[in-house]
Amino acid sequence: MLNYLTLIFSCQLAGELARVALDLPIPGPVLGMVLLFFFLVFKGGIPEQLSSVTGGLLNHLSLLFVPAGVGVMLHFKLLGSDWIAISIALVASTVLTIIVTAALMTYLTRGSSASNQTEE
Repeated sequence: MLNYLTLIFSCQLAGELARVALDLPIPGPVLGMVLLFFFLVFKGGIPEQLSSVTGGLLNHLSLLFVPAGVGVMLHFKLLGSDWIAISIALVASTVLTIIVTAALMTYLTRGSSASNQTEE
């Protein structure tokens, strides 16, 4: 179990190092998640112990939002001066996410239902 926790943090570290070395505009943990994804594709699935570790992390996910909440409170005046732009960005990104998710689900379920009909 400790091996897979180390794997998760190593991927995050590798992503952060790649971001700094290549001066990329993508957050390091996102690059680390991509590295972990490719590792899992190469491995052919999610090992049981990795699933256990990530399940534990997900059960306590709310604790990981505490630093973000502190950052919001720390920069509350800055956020207050740009609240219109921030609100528009939040609403627009939420609507765009819903639209893309709905379109992707529609596309994927059509392909799934078409393949099910040909099998029958």
